[in-house]
Parts: sequence; C-alpha cells; structure tokens
Amino acid sequence: MSYNTFGIDLGTSNIKIYSRSDDTILVEKNMIAIENKNTLFAYGDSAFEMYEKAPSNIHISYPLSNGVIADIKNMELLVKYFISDLSRNNVKPADYYIAVPFDITEVEKRAFYDLIKEAGVKARKILVVEKAVADGLGMDIDVKNSQGVMIVNVGYDTTEVSILSLGGIVLSKLIKVGGLKFDDAIRAAVRKQFSLIIGGKTAENVKISLKDLEREGKGAVVYGRDIVTGLPVERELPTHMIAECLIEHFNTIIDSVKVILERTPPELAADIYRHGIYLTGGASQVSHLAELVREGTGLNVNVVDSPITTVALGLSKIIKDDNYKSVAYAIEGMSK
Repeated sequence: MSYNTFGIDLGTSNIKIYSRSDDTILVEKNMIAIENKNTLFAYGDSAFEMYEKAPSNIHISYPLSNGVIADIKNMELLVKYFISDLSRNNVKPADYYIAVPFDITEVEKRAFYDLIKEAGVKARKILVVEKAVADGLGMDIDVKNSQGVMIVNVGYDTTEVSILSLGGIVLSKLIKVGGLKFDDAIRAAVRKQFSLIIGGKTAENVKISLKDLEREGKGAVVYGRDIVTGLPVERELPTHMIAECLIEHFNTIIDSVKVILERTPPELAADIYRHGIYLTGGASQVSHLAELVREGTGLNVNVVDSPITTVALGLSKIIKDDNYKSVAYAIEGMSK
C-alpha cells in the first residue's frame, strides 16, 4: 500500500489525527488565528497560546461549535496544514476516515465529508464512522457483537450519550453541555463570590487541577481583574465552591443518561447493568463527575485512561483491522 490512511476526530477543543504510515496520533488545539481577516497567523497549540491575549487585528477562533462545523473555510485550512505537517509538507493521495456525531442532521454530516473533499489534501476515499462506534473500539469493546454498550462522551461543547449493539447505534442523544459550560460555571461563581473576572484558560486550568487540589487540601490560586477596583489581583478559591458550581451541569448529563436508559430495550439494559457505563471524552475526568453518574444511575462507571484520544484509537483499529471496516461508510449519496 503506497498511499497513506488518516483517521480524523474533529473535536471542538482538540483535533486528533491518526496517521497509518507512522502509527501515531496527533493531538492539537482545534484553533486558528487569522491576522487582518485574511492571513493565517497561527494554528493549533500556538494559536491557543495567544488566545485571550491577542490584539484586535488577530482573530482567534474555534471553527467547530457544538460538535458541528461552524466555519468551514478555516476548518479546511486547519485540516490542510495539519495533514501537511504529518506528511512532512509532501501531501500524497490518501484515504480518510472521519468520525461524526450520530445525533446531527444529514446536512451537518455532509459538511464533514465536504470538508475533507475541499481541504486540498488529495483525498482518494472518504469514509464516515459514527463517533460512538469509534469510541467503543478505542476502549477495546467488541462493538460488532450483540451485547449492549452505553458510552457517554463528555466533550468541550457537547455530551453524546449512546447505546451500541451489533456495530451500530441503537439510541443516541447529543446535548449542549460539556467542558466549556463547566468553565463558564467556574467563571460565573468566581465573579459572583469574589467580584473577580477570570479568563477562560484560567477557569479551564482550575477545572483540570481540581482533583489534585482536593487531594492535597489546597485552594486554587487564580489571577484576574477585580470588578470594583479594575486592578489585577490574586485570589485563592476554595475547592468546595468550584465543585458545587459544576453540579448543575453534571446533573444535566445524568438526566440525559437516565432518559436514554429509560428508552433502552430490556435485553440491552441487562447488558448495560452487567458492564456498566463507559465514560470518555476530554471533559469526562473532571473531579466528581464519574461518582455522581454512578450515584445517579446506580450503575458501575468505567473511566477511560486516555479519554481525549479514544475516538482516534478506534479509527486506527478500523483502518488496521479489516474485521471492523464494515462500521465505516461512504456518504456520497447520503446512504449507508
């Protein structure tokens, strides 16, 4: 096989690309910085470094929103540059497997296909894989057998709750709650209780470090702007305040899990009771989420070791193992 194969998982916050030729997964921020409206200034992690710090002539944005493509032109640019980086500036014809959420419209699904087609990456063949199916494979679950599997993927903008069986999706629900909502809740709580404005990156760092801070019995030290004086200040946030402000969003996720469980056929429900819920996605490791899901559903919760790359690992399995090729399908005429 002289041509390469890529597996792409476009997340709102991170883009994950598996390259068959060197068997690696690239993980970069799905972000682009455009200078003076038409010049590419930076992309990926380097664009994220500038986020919330750039002058007004440099516009930094996420081309994806709520799991779907919001800015196709910039997303095409990003895909082109990342594939070029992986190909060492020598882009050759290649096959592409792209993961898409299940609970989106056919037009939104088509946009993922068109994105690869128009990105100038010499796509020979473009196949689509449902994100939840790739998630299952990435967690070493044999998704092609008849047992029911429940996967809850908590991303940056969305949470996808899915039931899998026989290589397909029986039920799925996509809700607009994820890591970004957690960050916003932290920012709102800090503003309300401390009259302090903090940036999105600071809130994200607090959220990520919450588990370690609780274990060490320390507060989260943040820097921001005091609303009253307008001056930069340092504050220490108590961890219980951070944990409490996230509960409302955790409950929304738990309610969606319960809705799907109520609609699950009894035989599949029995399988899920035996195996538990699989929790993945970049925002799934936030402190207390897994235990609250466990308490709220009464089911065992399996937390994945590498939640950010689970889908990309699943795509790598589909690319390498002919046994799983059938879960990928072409989208030309929008029929499986």
